[in-house]
Amino acid sequence: MNKTPDMTAMLKDAMAAFPIDASAAEGAFKSSTELNEKISTVAQTAVEKSTAISQQWTQDTLKGLSDVSKAKSAPADYMQAMTEFAAGYSKSATEHMTAFAEIAKKAQADTLELMTAVGKNLGENAASTAKSASKDTTSATKTADTK
Repeated sequence: MNKTPDMTAMLKDAMAAFPIDASAAEGAFKSSTELNEKISTVAQTAVEKSTAISQQWTQDTLKGLSDVSKAKSAPADYMQAMTEFAAGYSKSATEHMTAFAEIAKKAQADTLELMTAVGKNLGENAASTAKSASKDTTSATKTADTK
């Protein structure tokens, strides 16, 4: 009579031949949390700087509006105050928008630097893992062939 193969034993042997390295998953988790922390820092720094610029811009605008709203002796003085406010606001807008652009450019450069470093690390890790997997597979194949 034919003996039924023990599938449980075969499965255990197969799993033992191709072990799973849990430290790789832990390393990936740690790497991703470190990346998230760095990207969050870049974003928070950009937000803090943008908020400071917005606050300064608002204060400058309110100061200019308070000068416009002061009582004047002649109607032409109101026109002069509005003209000065518009010119000052235009100059202020240009300065503040340039500052916003610099913040965005810095955040973009920092993020690109982080992502480039991650890509490089992933490439190195993938090559290392492929070598290790190839070695393990070869070893497991030789072991299976000898049985």
